[in-house]
Amino acid sequence: MPELPEVEYVARQLRATLISRRIVGVEVRWERTIAGATPAQFAAAVVGRSVTGVGRRAKYLLLTLDDGALLIIHRRMSGNLLLWAAGEPEPLYLRVAFTLDDGRRLAYTDPRKFGRIALVAPGGEPPAALAALGPEPLEDEFTAAALQARLAGRRGAIKATLLDQRVVAGLGNIYADEALFRARIHPLRPAGSLSPEEVARLREGIRGALETGIAHGGTTFGRHRDIYDEAGINLEFVEVYRRTGQPCPRCGAQIERIVVAQRGTHFCPHCQPCDPSSLREREEKG
Repeated sequence: MPELPEVEYVARQLRATLISRRIVGVEVRWERTIAGATPAQFAAAVVGRSVTGVGRRAKYLLLTLDDGALLIIHRRMSGNLLLWAAGEPEPLYLRVAFTLDDGRRLAYTDPRKFGRIALVAPGGEPPAALAALGPEPLEDEFTAAALQARLAGRRGAIKATLLDQRVVAGLGNIYADEALFRARIHPLRPAGSLSPEEVARLREGIRGALETGIAHGGTTFGRHRDIYDEAGINLEFVEVYRRTGQPCPRCGAQIERIVVAQRGTHFCPHCQPCDPSSLREREEKG
């Protein structure tokens, strides 16, 4: 699933491309892609409307229309948004296509059909999934103190805690590993055991890992593409993720892989040490 950097990169591309463009047609090829409305209802609500804003919340893309309606696009496992010019071959796995007033089309493609596009009517309430999200890690409000408050009292592993979207919005497996490496924190450390200094390092690690990912177009090893069908190159710049057995870029020790919260987790045993007593305490407390 695309994480915050992949979604943010596409949001920035769309912001430079879609603002003030008018939607003159909609074609829905897979009805279940549209959440909460029939294809006819969806088309009636968006055709003729102009895009006035492009945003992001966690892993969701948000397109604001000129009547105040909001398109929420959740790409999930394999969804992409591709800008499709007149005369170019039709993209594979096309599920929904928006025709723009300049003749181009914005295609939503999704081989696995898990992604969804929802329309929130003007003045409507956002879905509960959005309301429950934690703070945005790249916003000014995401301070070390704010992160410390969200980690306080949590006995679960810090890696698993960071994957909880109610704690930090948009962080997933790749960037949690990278952030913990930057902060020199073992992924199995109980989240509530981190000192203020460690939390400050973690906050910086999260932001740094995400900003690096955005700068390189995201981390692509599956189907993720930007709107021009280009793959991100951040996999060339990760420090521990999928580097099992390779030397740590900081100390030279071999990167190890364990499973935390059913996710492959990569770390340096030398740079990210963990006191065994803290792990025993976590196990005893459950």
